[in-house]
Amino acid sequence: METTNSKIQTSEGKTTAIIAYITIFGLIIAFIMNNDKNNPFAKYHIKQSLGLILVAFALGAVGLVPILGWIINLVGIFVLTYMWIMGLINAINEKQKPVPILGEKFEEWFKNI
Repeated sequence: METTNSKIQTSEGKTTAIIAYITIFGLIIAFIMNNDKNNPFAKYHIKQSLGLILVAFALGAVGLVPILGWIINLVGIFVLTYMWIMGLINAINEKQKPVPILGEKFEEWFKNI
């Protein structure tokens, strides 16, 4: 069961966590907002959003390849949108849960951020 202190930290970081999922500018703003507070809930969702942004850039690079790249990009966009929606829903519902498919990898890759 969550402690009271943990619930308070989650509630305080909720807005920052939600902002992190709103475009790359939202991610930058959330990172700056959380820089002084260092809220663990917001930090978690900032890392998840960072992973999604990096996957989006990778998909963009793959999309430059004719035909096969375009197909991968198109499918990837739908998968990425699903992952983004799930991450945003988790932030709104105050859940510290990884985004589907790559969320656990994002936790591993960005543990030092």
